[in-house]
Amino acid sequence: MSQSELTREVARRVFASEFNDSTYTFKESDDERAPNYALLPTGDRANRVFVVGTLTETEDVGDESEYWRGRVVDPTGTFFVYAGQYQPEAASVLRDTEPPAYVSIVGKPRTYETDDGTVNVSLRPESISIVDDATRDRWVVEAAELTLDRIEAFEEWEAEQEAPESGSTAPTNEYAEMARERYDSPVVNYRNDVIQALESLETVDEADADDPEATV
Repeated sequence: MSQSELTREVARRVFASEFNDSTYTFKESDDERAPNYALLPTGDRANRVFVVGTLTETEDVGDESEYWRGRVVDPTGTFFVYAGQYQPEAASVLRDTEPPAYVSIVGKPRTYETDDGTVNVSLRPESISIVDDATRDRWVVEAAELTLDRIEAFEEWEAEQEAPESGSTAPTNEYAEMARERYDSPVVNYRNDVIQALESLETVDEADADDPEATV
């Protein structure tokens, strides 16, 4: 097996609001083993994501075998996580953890189209770990910074495309172009989500100052 086959895709830090809007998936080659990517509305691709939030609810929704669903909340929305017999370690964490609890998850986006044509996005975990509030706070800051980086690159590309003098010299941004074609949601929405997420940390800090024994 080649080194490239051994290399894992970078796990993107993505807030729930953008993750749930990432309804378009694609491959970049015809190879059946080629990775599936979710197209992020801020102009990037994600084969794997790294998220941290509060596990607020778990339920075994399987029929003949265990199939666990977890609801994980970050400052912008909710991730739905599903783990069954092919993700035994992640499933055991969902089974054994009493909500609420802070968790970190590395996993892959999965899309599902309902009968009415709605596309739902969920997370198939590779791993789930119990973490503390400091880890959650660091993730919020990192996800905010990386989301802003993607937004700025998207807006820079968009401005260049719209400049009348740019012509054929305008820089290319393949995934920003795909996102503009595929999605209606303006990227400014995700900038607002970043602000909301960072403000939520300030609110938590103020609450903790009032109640030093406050927990999840």
